[in-house]
Amino acid sequence: MELIVAKGREDLVKARRGGAVALVPTMGALHEGHRSLIRQARVRADQVVVSIFVNPLQFGPSEDFSRYPRTFDADLDVCRAEGVDVVFHPDAAEMYASDRQVSVSAGHMGSIVEGAFRPGHFDGVLTVVLKLFNLVQPDLAVFGQKDAQQLALIRRMVADLDLPIEILGAPTVREPDGLALSSRNRYLSEDDRQVALALSRALRAGAAEFTPARVRAVAQEVLDAAGSRLATDYLALVDPATFAEVDESYAGPAVLAVAATVGTTRLIDNVTLTFNPA
Repeated sequence: MELIVAKGREDLVKARRGGAVALVPTMGALHEGHRSLIRQARVRADQVVVSIFVNPLQFGPSEDFSRYPRTFDADLDVCRAEGVDVVFHPDAAEMYASDRQVSVSAGHMGSIVEGAFRPGHFDGVLTVVLKLFNLVQPDLAVFGQKDAQQLALIRRMVADLDLPIEILGAPTVREPDGLALSSRNRYLSEDDRQVALALSRALRAGAAEFTPARVRAVAQEVLDAAGSRLATDYLALVDPATFAEVDESYAGPAVLAVAATVGTTRLIDNVTLTFNPA
């Protein structure tokens, strides 16, 4: 079946057919990580919709909205190769009225860890995701675990607002050298890329430890060893459901998350680990 490109609500209605619908929300610049999301959606649904929309609401005034990669023709090739049924590619006017006043608030969880460094970011994420849910009307949606706080907040929104949508988290896809796949990796020079590998090395080293204190200390040592070219925003060990920092008595799953800038490129990464009861 030929790939359908939908620009608005009416196009989506016309493209709808029977069976379960899966949505894979993206901002484009599709890579192997996105392919993994699409493949997971393909297994679970009769119709797969990929949205491609660079959402202005989730970029701060000093962030890279204008230079975020836009590779629509190449993205369509990826979608065709992966058997996507519909690509939803709205413009900003389709998504947001000029007099828009109502947005989704991410609450306290949206203001900590990543949210502390990007005020309003998660409000913008949840607003666009809710709009996509309302427009596409999916039965399930697939998000990457690399954006772990985003995934946790989307699950919280679905629970709090009683949305009839199943949320699936797909494992982080990495380059052979360990760097987590990201559309922003293309901004890294060869030298910057070598520095950026400290993020995944720090996470692996920390995850091999057995207490919260050791996890944090060992991971921080790896980041510190990368030198001044790696500007770390945070290294956080948190509860995956709330993103609150865990203490020494914590037992259960946790997320070790890091964000840092290399050159002009800000990167995030995380790994999940489990602390057993004492």
